[in-house]
Amino acid sequence: MPTPSLILVPARFKTGKLYTPLATTSGGVVLGASGDFNVTRGTTATRVNANGLIESVASGIPRLDYPIGGGCPALLVEPSAQNSLLQSEAFNTTWVRSGLNAFGSGSVANSTGTTDPFGGTNSDYIQETAASGTHILIQTPAGQVSGTTVTLSCFAKSAERTQINFLNNGGGLGSATFNLTAGTATLVNGVSASIQNYGNGWYRCILTYTPGLSGNFNVQIRLADASGNTSYTGTGTSGLYVFGAQLETGSIATSYIPTTTAAVTRGADVVTLSGAVSGCIGQTEGTIYAEFEYKTNTAERRLIALSNGTASDRVMIWTLNNILYAQVEGNSVILANPISAGYHKVAFAYQQNGVSGTLFASLDGGAVVSGTSAAFPASLTDINIGKSEATAISAFFWNANIRAAALYTTRLTNAELAALTT
Repeated sequence: MPTPSLILVPARFKTGKLYTPLATTSGGVVLGASGDFNVTRGTTATRVNANGLIESVASGIPRLDYPIGGGCPALLVEPSAQNSLLQSEAFNTTWVRSGLNAFGSGSVANSTGTTDPFGGTNSDYIQETAASGTHILIQTPAGQVSGTTVTLSCFAKSAERTQINFLNNGGGLGSATFNLTAGTATLVNGVSASIQNYGNGWYRCILTYTPGLSGNFNVQIRLADASGNTSYTGTGTSGLYVFGAQLETGSIATSYIPTTTAAVTRGADVVTLSGAVSGCIGQTEGTIYAEFEYKTNTAERRLIALSNGTASDRVMIWTLNNILYAQVEGNSVILANPISAGYHKVAFAYQQNGVSGTLFASLDGGAVVSGTSAAFPASLTDINIGKSEATAISAFFWNANIRAAALYTTRLTNAELAALTT
C-alpha cells in the first residue's frame, strides 16, 4: 500500500488549528505547519470529553468528540443550529408545569445533587402530583413552520418513574415514549424517535417530527407510568430527572446548545486547508480515504471535497437523500443507496483520461464501483473537511463525526481500495 501524502487523525489542536501528523507533496516536500488545517467557528459549542462528560469549548476550537464509554476521539463537524427552547437547564423558570409538584416543595428541587451530563448538579427532578391526568412540562417556542422538520431532544434519568414521553401539541402531531431502564424509544407518530446512552443513567431522548400547520404550538415533556401511559393517577412522590432540552430545525439532534433567557445559535464548524497543500492532492490521479459516522437525513452533505475554491473544479464524497456518492466534476457513482446510520470507511480513486476521467470507489470493503466523468478538474488547491467545496459557500456541512481522512497522489488499485476500507 502506498504512503499517504496527507493524514488527518484528530488528536492535536489549538485555537484555529487542527494539526496534521503528515503532509508531504508528491515531490517529497514535507509541508510542516502549512499542512495544518484551519478551523473557524464563531461561537462556543459542546463536545463529549475523554471523561464521557459534555463540556463547552471556545470559538475556533476543533471539537474532538469522544465516544461514550471510551475510545479515540473523532472530529465533530456540524452546521449552524439554534436551540429555540429557553432555560434549557432550568425547568423551574420559563417552563409551565401541569400535574407536577412545585419546585421547592418536599424533595422537588432545581439543582439536585444528582450528577448531570456536564458532571455538575444542575439537573432538575420533576415529581408528579397525586392527581389523575397528565404530569407534564410545557413550553411554547417561536412559531413552527408547516412542512419544516424539527427535532426535540432532552436528557432524562430514571428515578421512581422510568418512562418519559415527548409530544408536539399541534398540527402534524409528533409523539414518542422512552424507556430509561431498557434504553428504548417507541415512536407513536412523527418522523423518528431514538435514544442515546450518555452513561451514569442518563439518556438523550430524541423525537423528530414535521408539523402540518404553522403557528405557536407547545412542546411537552410528560411523565409516563410503568405501562407507558401519559394519563394516570400519580402517587404524589414519583418522578425522574431532566436536563438540557433542545428544539432545532432539521432531522438530526445536533450537539447540545445550552440556553437561558433567549434562543441560542451555535456556529458551523469550518475545517479547510489551501495553498501549498495542493502538492498533497493528486492532480491527474489520486485517492481520498475517510472513516466517518453517518446520521440518517435527507439533506445534502459533504464529507470531503477537493476543489480550486469553486464548485466548477471538484472531486468529492457526499450524500443526499441518504445516498452516498463519489464524484468528479459533474459525474458521480453511487456507493450506497441507502447508506446506513453508523460508522463506515470509504476509499475513492480518480484518474484523468484526456479531458475526462474515471472513478473507482469502495465502501466498507465492498466490491469496487466504477464510472466515468465527462470532464476533469483543471486544478485542485483546497481541501474541505465536512463542508462545501466552494470557498464562498459555507454550506452542506457533514453533521456527524469524522474519525480519519487521508489523501494519496496516486490512484490506488481496486484491491487496495477494498483492503483499505475493510
